[in-house]
Amino acid sequence: MNSAAPIEGIFVPNMVPLDERGRINEPELRRYLEWLIVKGVHGLYPNGSTSEFVRFTPEERRRIIEITVDQAAGRVPVLAGAAEANARETLAACEHYHSLGVRAVAIVSPIYYRLSPDNIYAYFAEIAAHTPVDVTVYNMPMLTSPIDVPTIVRLAEEFPRIVAIKDSSGDIPQMMRLISAIRPRRPEFAFLTGWDTVLVPMLLLGCNGGTNAGAGVVPEITRALFDATRGGRLDEARRWQYRLLQYVDALFYAADFPEGFRIGAAARGFRMGRSRQPLSERQLGALHNLARTMETMLAEDGFESSETLKQTTSSAGTAGSESERAVVQRVVQEVLQVLATRRY
Repeated sequence: MNSAAPIEGIFVPNMVPLDERGRINEPELRRYLEWLIVKGVHGLYPNGSTSEFVRFTPEERRRIIEITVDQAAGRVPVLAGAAEANARETLAACEHYHSLGVRAVAIVSPIYYRLSPDNIYAYFAEIAAHTPVDVTVYNMPMLTSPIDVPTIVRLAEEFPRIVAIKDSSGDIPQMMRLISAIRPRRPEFAFLTGWDTVLVPMLLLGCNGGTNAGAGVVPEITRALFDATRGGRLDEARRWQYRLLQYVDALFYAADFPEGFRIGAAARGFRMGRSRQPLSERQLGALHNLARTMETMLAEDGFESSETLKQTTSSAGTAGSESERAVVQRVVQEVLQVLATRRY
C-alpha cells in the first residue's frame, strides 16, 4: 500500500476476538479482518475506541497492529491507533507502526487528565514534530478532552505530518467549520467522521469518509451508503442511512459501549469471546436480547448471520439445489480460510 495513498472511504474500527482465556484469538481476528476486506471496507482501523484499545497492554496493541498489517497485505490501508500513556510512549508506537508500513496513525488527546486547549496543542505538536509517520488527530469528546476547532486548525496549518482529523463528536457545524478553515490551505487534508448516524450528511458536506463502528457489523451497509452518496444516488443513500441508524442504535444502547458491537460481530458468525470488562447480570441479559435482535435484523436484510450459518451447516447433507450448494461451498471456503491462518 502506497504510504501516500489518500485517506478516504470507510475505515472500520473492528473489535478483537478473544479466546476462552481472554487472550487475542489471532486466527479468528485474521478471519474477521479478511471478511471485512472482502465485504468492501476501504481501510482498517485497529486500536480504536470500538477496538477497546485501553483494555489491552502496550505489547498486545502492537501485536494487534502487526496482525492487521500482515493480514491486509497491502490490499487496504491501515490507520493504526497509536495513543499511549504519554507523548514519549506514543512516539515509540508511531515509530514501530511506521516500520510495519501503516498508512497513518490515529492519536486521541490524552486520557484521564482533563487538559486545556493550549496543552492539547502542545501534546500534538510534540508528536507531530518528531513522528516518522503521518498523524490523524482523533477528537473523541465522549471519552477524552475535547479538541476545539482553533486547536485543530492551528495543528493542521503548522505541521505537515498531521494529515487528517477523525471527529467523533457528531457535530455537523463543527465539521463544516473545520473543512472551511483547513481545506483551502491544505486540499489533501482528510476529514473523517466517527459518528455513523450522520455519515451521509457528513459526506455530502465534504468529508472524505468515516471510521464507523457499524462497519464492523454491517460493512455491506456502510459501503453501499458511501458508494450511493458519492454516486449522487441520494434516495438510496438516505435509505441506507436510516437502516444504519437502526443497527447502531441497537448496538450502542443495549449496554455500555462498546459491548454491543462485540455481540454484533458474533451475530455475523465470529467467535468474539467474552469481554475483558466484567458485566452485570442486567447487562448480560440485555446483550442476550441484543443477539436475538441482531439475528432478526440481519435476516430482514438478507445478510448471513451466525444462525443462518448454523442452519446451512446442518442442512448441508441434503442440499440439492444450485443455490443451496453455493451457500454450502461458501461456508466450506470460510472454514478453509480459518484453517489456513492457523499456525502449527
